[in-house]
Amino acid sequence: METKNHYRTRQSEQIADYLRSRPGQHVTAAELCVYFAQKGMQMGKATVYRHLDRMVAEGTVTRYTVDGATGACYAYTGPEETTAAPCYHCKCEQCGALIHLHCDEVEHLRRHMLAHHGFALDERRTVFYGLCEACRTARNP
Repeated sequence: METKNHYRTRQSEQIADYLRSRPGQHVTAAELCVYFAQKGMQMGKATVYRHLDRMVAEGTVTRYTVDGATGACYAYTGPEETTAAPCYHCKCEQCGALIHLHCDEVEHLRRHMLAHHGFALDERRTVFYGLCEACRTARNP
């Protein structure tokens, strides 16, 4: 099957540049739209999603989907997905904040689950639910 050759547009380069400038961080399509609007660069939501989908298919961007209630977030992983460090997620059950977690201890748990229980965690979809620090502090002043 022949692979479609994608050309680079100014908009796709701007999205890629922005994602590359935030290594190890995740952004939503809505955050990208806000960023470009604040810079005075008109870029519609459909355009952002189209370019993100293409970058995911190419393997230069990874899509993280936490649950049905939270939109997907994206991170630049480079031309080879294997360069991406595993990223787990914590979701606050009170305010809905999504925290990206790069943690050696969770990686240890992932390896333990595989070695001792034969279960492979998917770091793109593993979510820990609880309360973020701000919500815990607000509850217990």
